[in-house]
Amino acid sequence: MHISMDWIREFVSLPPFEGKDGARKVATRFTMATAEVEEVLMSEEYYDRVVVAQIQQVEKHPAADKLNLVTFQFAPGKTHRVVCGAQNVRPGLKVPYAPLNTNLPNGMVLTPKNIRGVMSEGMLCSGEELNIPSKVDGLLELPDSAPIGQTLGEYLKKKRDVVFVVDNKSLTHRPDLWGHFGMAREFATAFDCPLKNPFSINWENKYHDLIAKQKGTASPITIKVHQDSSCLGYFGISIDHIKVTESPDWLKERLNTVGLRPINSIVDISNYVMCELGMPLHIFDRDSIEGGGVYIEALKNDEEFVTLDEQRRILKAGDTVIRDHKKTLVLAGIMGGLNSGVTANTSRIFIEVANWKAAHVRKTSVRLGLRTDSSQRYEKSLDSLMLKRTLFRTIELVLQLNPDAKIIGSLEYDGPNLSDDKSLIIPTSVSSIVRQLGIDIPEEKVLHILQSLDFKVSKDGSNWKIEIPSYRATKDIECEADIVEEIGRIVGYDNIPPKTPELRIRPVRLSPMQTVHRKIRDYLIFGERCFEILTYPMIGKDLLTRASMNDQTAPKIINALSVDHNLMRPSLIPSLLEAVSLNTRARDEFRLFEIGRIYNLNIDKKKNHFADEKHVLGIAFYQHERTSIMQCQNAVERLLSNLNVPFDIRGPMEKFSCPLMPNNWLGKHPFEHRDIMAMGKPHGTVFSVHPLVLRNFKLKGHLSLALFDLSLFEKELPKDKAKYIPLPKFPGALFDFTVVAPEGSEAQSIVGIIQKQKISILDSVNIIDIFALPDGKRAVTLRLSFLDREKTLTADIIKMAEEKTLEALSSQGFPLRM
Repeated sequence: MHISMDWIREFVSLPPFEGKDGARKVATRFTMATAEVEEVLMSEEYYDRVVVAQIQQVEKHPAADKLNLVTFQFAPGKTHRVVCGAQNVRPGLKVPYAPLNTNLPNGMVLTPKNIRGVMSEGMLCSGEELNIPSKVDGLLELPDSAPIGQTLGEYLKKKRDVVFVVDNKSLTHRPDLWGHFGMAREFATAFDCPLKNPFSINWENKYHDLIAKQKGTASPITIKVHQDSSCLGYFGISIDHIKVTESPDWLKERLNTVGLRPINSIVDISNYVMCELGMPLHIFDRDSIEGGGVYIEALKNDEEFVTLDEQRRILKAGDTVIRDHKKTLVLAGIMGGLNSGVTANTSRIFIEVANWKAAHVRKTSVRLGLRTDSSQRYEKSLDSLMLKRTLFRTIELVLQLNPDAKIIGSLEYDGPNLSDDKSLIIPTSVSSIVRQLGIDIPEEKVLHILQSLDFKVSKDGSNWKIEIPSYRATKDIECEADIVEEIGRIVGYDNIPPKTPELRIRPVRLSPMQTVHRKIRDYLIFGERCFEILTYPMIGKDLLTRASMNDQTAPKIINALSVDHNLMRPSLIPSLLEAVSLNTRARDEFRLFEIGRIYNLNIDKKKNHFADEKHVLGIAFYQHERTSIMQCQNAVERLLSNLNVPFDIRGPMEKFSCPLMPNNWLGKHPFEHRDIMAMGKPHGTVFSVHPLVLRNFKLKGHLSLALFDLSLFEKELPKDKAKYIPLPKFPGALFDFTVVAPEGSEAQSIVGIIQKQKISILDSVNIIDIFALPDGKRAVTLRLSFLDREKTLTADIIKMAEEKTLEALSSQGFPLRM
């Protein structure tokens, strides 16, 4: 948004400032108090660089018949030469000259140019190039009295303006600042200057009385607002005897300064009022309204509509439009139609000033890819109580530019009863404001700031009741904290000394769930060398498809940000696969884990909830060269033992399928798969991922995953049954050996056979390695640890334990591999 400081000065007597440096100081103060000023511009800066020059000599260009070499002078004793193609160039003529590095209105920056072998530095300018009307085709001819060397701004006595550029994002929460009068109120408060309000009650009564004189005549246009529309109020009035002409210079200059292109006197008035008061409006050619009425309603069916920019757009059923008896005239809050705009032949107009629901305007604008000056303002939630002021200001300017114009009929309105809107009142006190800001501020100053910002204050002892103006209550001011912010920003946050808050620090007792999660994290990070990851619970159908899963049980998000995040994940598996795929780009071996939530549409009507959600622990072990299923399973065993959770890891059983993984999932390895039984029920699984699924994620190598449902003991962790066992005083012994396992057997069964022998000195059994043999069988390497805590083991006892172990395995079909 562009703010004209010349326009602001119509409402506020700001202290004078010199040049850009002075303007930047003002911009800095405004930034600290209200909104960030992105840039400070001087309007029409080229007027300070373009000078009056007099042509001395004209010669033909040696390499171009239509070009001339023009010698001119703009300072005593020094001449310059440029290449010029204008037909009216002649000796003695005084013209404007733009030197190098001048930025012209059309955006062109002058640089040295080689034109047909001749270097030309700068340019002699036409009126079109300088945005100055001229009846002569060619160079702008200045009078003989124009002083040579004087800048064009000085000669034409151009009034210069300073423009502050404020980015739209700074004003998102301040709909009142989308007009210069609202901005002027902020400048008045920030610089402690009185605000000149030309739109007083007396001013409004003047136009009430003017319209009241027309009560004897019927309004040519009636209004009907349907309840299905997004209209929050609609005013309209008809005026005759209009002459559409070129706007006066003051009006065109104002619009040019704020970045709007002048069109004609009527359209320019509507743009001027919008920029001044912040409320958009539309002016119809009344002859284009058929049937004598306008109807504000939601479309029942899709239809094609040609907007003022001559683009054909498809409107959807539900879009709010303004229609006459036969056709759509305006897309509400966004843009008028080509069929109702003011033209050079317009003599009768209908002025519309309306307000619309912000969300509806924003939604339609985004869908059509059409953001206009109107839609940007409406989507900020404008105040309907400002409609009448906007209409009266429009009437004032129309009558000013059209002295013979006449109001026809009465002021028409339809929509919600605006008198029903109640003022927002917020209770507070100076002591509360001062305490929250952390700085002592006199009561008189707080009161002065609030009144300067148009807040009405009533006192009851030390308690205050603050009435919020309606234009600040639509989206901005809601509670006492907002009042504190108003005082703070005007006083200046940079003027508040920093102070460390004095707070009591109390230890926080972790909940049972937090305790469980912390113990899991500590063990996996420090005990198993795993890295924790955090993935989004929102995923897309594409990720589920790559993981060979369907989305039938995944809750769908209605207002999803994108198709990649429109589902709540039903499993941790897709997220883990994606994270592993990302990390394989840098590592050949790693371990990851996540404690995340999963969501399923298993609706339990008794509990009256939408979806089941639970915390699940997911562990991923990746190795490029060989499988890590045993390391993953061992880590799970050690973790559950550390948590004192009673468990059993066994082969998959049809009666007890793990709910964390679909039964028929293609990604489950046919052999490397075990279920985790906890407290007699399947609560987890350990498995390797099938290469077909790994291929979908461009994963080369071996990936083993473990999933465990944490909801089993999140409310209460099993009691710590750990017992102190002193370090052994006597040495133990290790026994490594390899047995041959028949095809289809499980390595876990070997461990079970050994444990059933109940060898008194057996301390632990571990599977060290598994590898395939040429005949289809597998070799399993185990390590037994023997230990007696009461005495030293003898060779005979150890040998007897070894032989007993090998005999038991051999009799069960697991002979020693020689």
